[in-house]
Amino acid sequence: MTKVTVLGAGAMGSAICNPLAKAGWDVHLWGTWLDDHLIDAIDAGKPHPRTNAIIASEVTTYRSADLDKALDGANVVILAVASVGVPKVTEMALAGMAKADAVWLTSKGFNPDPDGKIELLPAALRRIAKDNGVDSLPPIVAVAGPVKANECATGEPTATIFGCSDLAVAQKYAREASTSHYRIEATDDEVGVEICAPMKNVYAISLGIADGLEEATGFPHHNLKAATFAQAVKEMSVLGQALGANPATAFGLAGVGDLEVTGLSGRNKVYGVRLGRGESPQDALAEMERLEQTVEGVPAAAYAEDLVSQLGIGEEQVPLFFAVSRILDGRITNVKEELAQAVLPRQ
Repeated sequence: MTKVTVLGAGAMGSAICNPLAKAGWDVHLWGTWLDDHLIDAIDAGKPHPRTNAIIASEVTTYRSADLDKALDGANVVILAVASVGVPKVTEMALAGMAKADAVWLTSKGFNPDPDGKIELLPAALRRIAKDNGVDSLPPIVAVAGPVKANECATGEPTATIFGCSDLAVAQKYAREASTSHYRIEATDDEVGVEICAPMKNVYAISLGIADGLEEATGFPHHNLKAATFAQAVKEMSVLGQALGANPATAFGLAGVGDLEVTGLSGRNKVYGVRLGRGESPQDALAEMERLEQTVEGVPAAAYAEDLVSQLGIGEEQVPLFFAVSRILDGRITNVKEELAQAVLPRQ
């Protein structure tokens, strides 16, 4: 029986435990120092506070002080913490990661290296390992696609994508982790999967803006939202290509699929709705933080600005991204016009 240790007991970390348990894996869930109340709920057999789903009783839970015990003998380690926590948790778990057969990554975001260069998270993991005396990590599998944690946890039909530079590794785990309702597409385009993962959060903000405009005016902005969606997918493909990814990846589960589900619901979309209704970026973010709702698209957009600069990509190639950046910076008051000029076809 394959032992898998999930690092992070938040929504996605806990949710992925259920299909893996159903697939017959030996599942272990470690909570960070921020997750005690989540582990309390799971241990008591109560619904997870963030997904309202019951976590399978076969899952073994651990508190933050028991990381070594949780990792002992793990064949697969899944990093499922928020992107801001990836460097610290990676350093803490390096010994266990190095002994595993594979490291899966559900975290979504970017990471600046010590020189300020923006890295995708798999590259960050490999660099952190070397910086801490671990010459190499096992294969890294980027896990992404249109997966809402609550639906995944409750066994609703779910399609995800596993991206690994070694296609055979992605295919192996796609076979072994699939269930009747949790199905996995395998690809060797690790980079394409990883660039779509944080960027769809950025672009979901723009989709939310279109919905917010409808709330503010009482008039639907479906045409604008559709044009925004199409431009967002195109730009994810452009960014992926600049990093060496397959341009088609953005038009599948990792891009179109994940953007669709994130643009329908989720914190990034909700933040965008607030902007479309007329709230300032600062006030909207402060209110969501008060409600303990993290908007990962905001820091991702800031890092993406540096990445775009590193890659030498201009506004003519990714006009929607530049428009979103200006909106988030508070430089734009007419968000409808800014969005429209970025996504409507240019002569």
